[in-house]
Amino acid sequence: MLPRSFALRKWPLVSSLAVLSLHTSPLVQPGAGDSGGMNVYVRELVGSLARAGVASDVFVRRWHDDLPEVVEVEPGFRVVHVTAGPSELAKEDLPSVVPAFAEGVRAHLRQRSDVAALHANYWLSGMAAHRIKHELGLPLVSTFHTLARVKAISGDAEPERRVQAEAEVIGCADVLLASCRTEAEQLVDLYDAQPDRIEVVPPGVDHAFFSPGDRRGARTALGLDERPVVLFAGRIQPLKRLGLAVEALASSTVDDAVLVVVGGPSGPDGADELAAVRGRISALGLEGRVRFVPPQPHHLLSSWYRAADVVLVPSRSESFGLVALEAAACGVPVVAAAVGGLTTVVDDGRTGHLVDGDRPSDYAARIDDLLRDDRSRRAMGAAAADHARRYTWSTTAARLRRIYADVASRSLVRC
Repeated sequence: MLPRSFALRKWPLVSSLAVLSLHTSPLVQPGAGDSGGMNVYVRELVGSLARAGVASDVFVRRWHDDLPEVVEVEPGFRVVHVTAGPSELAKEDLPSVVPAFAEGVRAHLRQRSDVAALHANYWLSGMAAHRIKHELGLPLVSTFHTLARVKAISGDAEPERRVQAEAEVIGCADVLLASCRTEAEQLVDLYDAQPDRIEVVPPGVDHAFFSPGDRRGARTALGLDERPVVLFAGRIQPLKRLGLAVEALASSTVDDAVLVVVGGPSGPDGADELAAVRGRISALGLEGRVRFVPPQPHHLLSSWYRAADVVLVPSRSESFGLVALEAAACGVPVVAAAVGGLTTVVDDGRTGHLVDGDRPSDYAARIDDLLRDDRSRRAMGAAAADHARRYTWSTTAARLRRIYADVASRSLVRC
C-alpha cells in the first residue's frame, strides 16, 4: 500500500515518458527467443498509460534492417527503433552496444522538451538510461524483471558484468520498481538498495482476454480430447524447468493426463534444453502424452488456459509470474514453485498449490490432488479468478503515473 501522504497528494501532469527496452520489443510475440513476460509488461503498461493521458516512446534496439524508425502502436504509444550495432546480434553480445543505443536514444530526446522521466526495463536498458540520466538530467525509474544475484542463488549464474551493472543502476536509480514484496526485499538484501526508493507496483492482467470461459468449447477449438490437461506456457530454457514438468507427468498417478507445452526455445541454451526434454520424453515413454505447441499470440493464450485443468509453473526463479496470474484470471488453479513473485500470485491451498524444492513427485502429488477432485479444482479455479481481479493494468498505470510525477518533481539521486 502507498503511504497515506503519497496517495492524497495533488500530482502535476506527466505528459511524456521515455521507456527503454533495449533487447526486446513490445511488438514481438512472447514465448520464444528473448521475448517473454517483459514484452507483455511493456506493451500493456505503455498502452494503459497512453489511455490515461501519458504518452510514451518505447526505445528498442533495431533488430532487423527493414524496420521503420517509428511505429505508432496507438495514440500516445510509439515504438522507436534505434540503430546500435548489427541488427543480428546475440543477447550475450548486447552489452557492447549499450553506448551506441544510449546515444541514439539521447539524440531523440534532445529534440523533446516534454519528457518527464526515463523508465528502463532490464539491466541492459538500465545501463543506457543511467548514462542518459546524467547527461540530460532526467530522473530514472528502473524495473529489472530478473536479477542476476537472485538467479545465481537458484543455480543460473550470470556474468559478473551484469551483477556490477545492476548494482550501479540500483545505486543511482531515483525509483526502483518491484513487482512484489519479495523482489523489494531481494533488492535490499542482495544489492543494498535504499528501501525508501523502492515502490512495489504489481503488473496487471487484461481481463478482457483473460477471464473464465467454457473449458469444453476451448478444447474443441484447440483440437484437444477429454483427457486431463496440464499446461506449461513459457519459453523453453533451463530456468523454466520444463524437464521437471515432464518428470512430474511421469510421476503422476493419473495415467491418462497429458502435458501441453506452449512456447519455444529461448536463449543460448534453449535448443539444447528442448533436445534434452524430448530425449527424456522418449526415455519415459511419454510421446503420446506430451504435445508441443509453438508460441501463440498473447491474446490467444487465454484459450489454452481455459482448456487446461491445471497450469504448471515450476520455474527456478520468477520476479512475478505473469503466466500464473493469467491462468488464475481464466479460472484455472496453478501448481507453482514456491519462489519469488509466485508466492504472491498463488495463494497456497486456496487458488492453487506452491511446491518447495524440485522433486517431481511433490509436483505430481499436487497435480493429482486437483485432477482427482473436480469439486476442489473448480473451487480453487473460482478463487483464483477472484484473486486475479485485483490486478489490472489500469491500476498499475495509475500508480506509476503518480510515481513518475513525484520523481519528476524531486532532486535527482546522485551516484
